[in-house]
Amino acid sequence: MGKPGVHFPGLGVGLVILRDGKILLYKRIRVPEAGHWSIVGGKVDHMEPIAEAARREAEEETGLTIGRTELLGHAEVISGADAQHWVSFLYIAREVSGDPRLTEPEKLSDFGWFTRSELPAPLSDFAKAAIGYLDNENFR
Repeated sequence: MGKPGVHFPGLGVGLVILRDGKILLYKRIRVPEAGHWSIVGGKVDHMEPIAEAARREAEEETGLTIGRTELLGHAEVISGADAQHWVSFLYIAREVSGDPRLTEPEKLSDFGWFTRSELPAPLSDFAKAAIGYLDNENFR
């Protein structure tokens, strides 16, 4: 979380963006899970509703316009190696417009659309959790 002596979980959001049966994933530069492919997302700001944070983070990171979102579930990632502990709410968006871009190259190095049978590696724990929720028939 950046500050020495601050030892509590971060509150985050993640958003699965689906288009034509493919998931948009970005390759992370920063911890946690640097070098891993992940869904877009980030931290929830103080006094910011969680669903709005998911949309804001996704739009900032992708350049897309995000429509309606739906809650998938949550994920908790504890990384001792990175001294990071995050609890994140995971959402899904099927209504998006525009073309994704690398709008935050200091955070993300690459992106692509992937089918669930051809996912890149390594995959982040957040992405694994979100994709696990997609296996539920309610989110096909």
